[in-house]
Formats: sequence, C-alpha cells, structure tokens
Amino acid sequence: MPFKANYGQDPRIGFKGKKKEKYVGVEKFVEKMKEIQEEAKAALRKVQEDMRKYADRKRSDVDEYNLVMLSTKDLKYQMVRRRTEKLTERFVSPYKVKKVVLSNAVKLELPSIVKIHPVVNVSRI
Repeated sequence: MPFKANYGQDPRIGFKGKKKEKYVGVEKFVEKMKEIQEEAKAALRKVQEDMRKYADRKRSDVDEYNLVMLSTKDLKYQMVRRRTEKLTERFVSPYKVKKVVLSNAVKLELPSIVKIHPVVNVSRI
C-alpha cells in the first residue's frame, strides 16, 4: 500500500505468486496501513488548517484600503536625495491602490519619479 500511496499504482513484479490462497497476515498488514494512512491524512489536514489560521492572523484585507503609505525599508537606493539614512522617513507619501493583484500584493499608482515596480507586497505598505 505505501508504494501505491506514493506512486498511484501497484508495483510491478516480474513473477506471479504460486499460491492462490489468502494470507491472513497480509490482510492485517493492509488494514493497519490503511488506518495509518487515514491518521496521516487527518494530521495533515489539521496542520494545514492550523497553518492557514496562523498565516491569516497577520494578513489584512487589502480591499479596505484606498490610500497606503509605502515603506522605505527596501528603497534605500531609490531615495537618492536623502543624505543620511538616520533621518529618512520610514514611510513615504500616501499612494492610491489601483487594484489587488493577489491576496498579498497590490498595484499602486506611483509617480514617475519613483523608480520601483508598481506591484508591491502588502508587508511593504
């Protein structure tokens, strides 16, 4: 059963067994493997739900924002007129959200002087 669970087909064996009778030990093994497989599936489902729950706690609905401030954390080289990093603002002027690209990315309406890609991650706003 583990081979079939991994590859989706029974393994090919170059010979056929000579005995046609049922094996009691094999049936017990198969039932045990089915139980283990079901337990593993249930555990994976639970872990997936927990991961989704914890990931969704940090996410926010981007649809509710019209104007957002852009973080300057990754914009050090684009902000050339700033002389010192210490005095640079953490966030720059509010930009309009054009559309939500993914659940965690938005397309901003940026002026031509800002030389970055308009699609940014939600963590940068």
